[in-house]
Amino acid sequence: MQPRQIARELALLSLSQLPANPEKLSEQQLADLVLAAVRTLSTEVQDALEAAAAELKRAADRLLKSETRASDLQSATAMVKDAIELSQTAVNRLGGAVELPEFIQISNQREIRDYAIQIITTVNANRSEIDDILSKSLVDWQLNRLARVDRDILRIAVCEIQFMELAHQMAINQAVELAKRYSGEEGHRFINGVLRRTLEQIKEVNR
Repeated sequence: MQPRQIARELALLSLSQLPANPEKLSEQQLADLVLAAVRTLSTEVQDALEAAAAELKRAADRLLKSETRASDLQSATAMVKDAIELSQTAVNRLGGAVELPEFIQISNQREIRDYAIQIITTVNANRSEIDDILSKSLVDWQLNRLARVDRDILRIAVCEIQFMELAHQMAINQAVELAKRYSGEEGHRFINGVLRRTLEQIKEVNR
């Protein structure tokens, strides 16, 4: 993962811990927020490993039952199929967990923490303007009714476009990637649609 991609993820996890109307944050408070985000990722690794271990145990139990308790071939086949699916889920969890320790180690780099803090402070300082831009781009939705993670992903993208001079398409692409990891099943499509309307609005205002 690229340093700024990691920084965005830390910023997203940090924003989720802010109160609805935060006061100006001190440097220490910002650093503590980012540290808490890293700890959240560490907990995620442990949870993924525990879930994978439980799924592998259930898979082993299914295989054992297919050999010793199945009354016919159809029942045995169904049990083996369940065992394979559980094993695949466990492997997928382990694949994600393997990436996270490196992510956590890299996140301690000064460059990454500085960019994460820059996002947090810029979003916090310009939240009213960012929210106004987003509200005009939502169709049949109210910003305060969105899931918090979706709202924060949108805020980060608008922040980087409007205040941090990130290339428009890059900001949208990065927001979509965050949504794939943290939002609901269709969240990335929703985020993509809102940001494309937002970009049209920003371009119109800047003409």
